[in-house]
Amino acid sequence: MANTTTPFPDRFVWGAASSAYQVEGAAHVDGRADSVWDAYCQVPGTIFENHTGETACDHYHRFKEDVEIMRRIGLRAYRFSISWPRVLPGGVGEVNEKGLAFYDRLVDALLESDIAPWLTLFHWDYPLALHTRGGWLNRESADWFADYTRIIVDRLSDRVAHWMTLNEPQCFIGGGPSNLPLAPGHRATLAEQLQMWHHAAIAHGRACQVIRERAKLKPSIGYAPVGVSPIPADNQPASIEAARRAATSVTHPNLWNNTWFNDPILLGRYPEDGLRVYGADAPRIQQGDMEIIQQKQDFLGLNIYHGLPTRMNHAGQPEEAPRPPGYPRTAFNWPVDPESLYWGPRFMHERYKTPIYITENGLSNTDSVSLDGKVHDPQRIDFLRRYLRELRRAIADGADIRGYFQWSIMDNFEWLDGYKQRFGLVHIDYTTQKRTPKDSAWWYAHIIESNGAALEDDPFQRSG
Repeated sequence: MANTTTPFPDRFVWGAASSAYQVEGAAHVDGRADSVWDAYCQVPGTIFENHTGETACDHYHRFKEDVEIMRRIGLRAYRFSISWPRVLPGGVGEVNEKGLAFYDRLVDALLESDIAPWLTLFHWDYPLALHTRGGWLNRESADWFADYTRIIVDRLSDRVAHWMTLNEPQCFIGGGPSNLPLAPGHRATLAEQLQMWHHAAIAHGRACQVIRERAKLKPSIGYAPVGVSPIPADNQPASIEAARRAATSVTHPNLWNNTWFNDPILLGRYPEDGLRVYGADAPRIQQGDMEIIQQKQDFLGLNIYHGLPTRMNHAGQPEEAPRPPGYPRTAFNWPVDPESLYWGPRFMHERYKTPIYITENGLSNTDSVSLDGKVHDPQRIDFLRRYLRELRRAIADGADIRGYFQWSIMDNFEWLDGYKQRFGLVHIDYTTQKRTPKDSAWWYAHIIESNGAALEDDPFQRSG
């Protein structure tokens, strides 16, 4: 029997997530044009085994089946993104009605299944036609994004109330902590990266203005950066303070931090330590830019997968602490750090006093269909159980956390790793497109149904 004490707030949002290029496929169907990822996938040796998103999960044609699976799992919300080049093949200008109509059908199917649509405007698939005009390095990109947003809002805001502007700017601008070149493959200088982010931040602000001015339903607006999550190396007060300072500082001349991306949007300024660290590489800011960037945010989304163990060094400065030999890792070779879902949102809530949603969290696992026709993924169940217990602890300690989106609803195209990584609650056979909900999908359904109380159950001891 589940613990009858409800550990999560009433109306806590239990969801799962995906993104357009990673699941939709139909790359050249019904008028869709190329994104930077379509072009990047054509460069031999760029993507694992030369995989592409040409077909992906064929969600474009199979969305009804996928929504039915979501309904059976009991999802309360589904976070998805719009393919900008599906709606606007040229990035601007003529609208592709067939592309817009797909999202009409998807939103309607979700609502018919009592699943709230949470719409992300940009999840990396930048129109190739606009990339040739400078992409995010072109200041006009903010105008292009505002025009695109207007089209989506005018079409869908009578049914969509939850909006996210940008997903993970640290990655689509900088390529992540190792500066790996993601699409379109240009390894930008630090100065270029910072200027691109400034233009993307203006685009975020312009999009927020458009949504508030034109939405038919009262909108709830946020965005979803990577949640860089330093965690204390131990329970000592010095280590906790070191992690807090690391989470709220810019210490290195790269993009792997929180405050350079959150302070402008939530506080209306770039952090002083970032300006010092970046120096002459800091972006050119025009009069009025920060007023556009700082728009009212209803929430902050955080994509958190793991943490960075942190301690205070002899000079009284935070430093990354070594991990013990044999520490747990996922199939992606990412560390397993459940405490990141405690400290990450807690530190961000302390700084910004803004409601938080975990907009991505999950793991890649070596899942396959067993002889019994099922997909047994006990590692994912254990991972999610550990992380969600830490999220519950953060809520109990005062962090205003209002929802959780598991990444991802289904196995999908994992960017440079192609189809090697399996993050989904639902297994995809990419040859037949057969969907098989994994054991973790039904476990997650139990968590949703109990509003988290079933986290007290041992999932590996339940009979039946």
